[in-house]
Amino acid sequence: MSSVELLERRIYAMPDVDRYLGLHSGTARRWIDGYSRKQREYPPVIRAERTGDETVSWGEFVEARLLSEFRGRGVSLQKLRPAIENLRAEMHTPYPLAASRALLDVAGRDLLMRIQEGIGLDRRLALVVVRSGQMQLSEPAQHFVDRASFDQGWVSSIAGDSEGTVLIDPLRAMGRPAVRSVPTEVLPEGFRAGESTDALADLYDLTTCQVERAIRFEMRQASASAA
Repeated sequence: MSSVELLERRIYAMPDVDRYLGLHSGTARRWIDGYSRKQREYPPVIRAERTGDETVSWGEFVEARLLSEFRGRGVSLQKLRPAIENLRAEMHTPYPLAASRALLDVAGRDLLMRIQEGIGLDRRLALVVVRSGQMQLSEPAQHFVDRASFDQGWVSSIAGDSEGTVLIDPLRAMGRPAVRSVPTEVLPEGFRAGESTDALADLYDLTTCQVERAIRFEMRQASASAA
């Protein structure tokens, strides 16, 4: 499968994205496909236009994951839309924030800086900043990159935890967060049912540490969704 085909692969439902990214219910739909409120239309931040499609591609999921780093910063993510539109046009791809050249290449960071400055993007939403005279990724963008793996210039998987034990890979476990090929969601279910972490490790051929990290991942996502 080519990287382009992978980015276009539609594997998630909107509620899945909320759950896997620890977002409040309905957040993924607002970011990805826009919404209406009090007779006012809010266009998508991620899609070029509203489609009504309830399924989410890997490319859209990746961009939603990056946007999730900016939540809670006191400024609407709608303000990122013009920057993403310009970046999409400059890079000739519907998924510019899933491309390594936008985030890792010097030329890509320069393009991001020019777009940010051109639209007067709020610094709290900046993807690129200048520190000590050098152009660097902002803290949220760097945190995203630290969790992402790139293949053929595109994000191919995303780590769900800092250790890289939990992986979200569109070609593994149907795109669900997983430890090896075991979806993380099944492990806390067994734990709540009274199984010990050692027993779960034996059952799924994992280490006890892997089971514990998977359970912690699921607990963090649930806590973030409820916050």
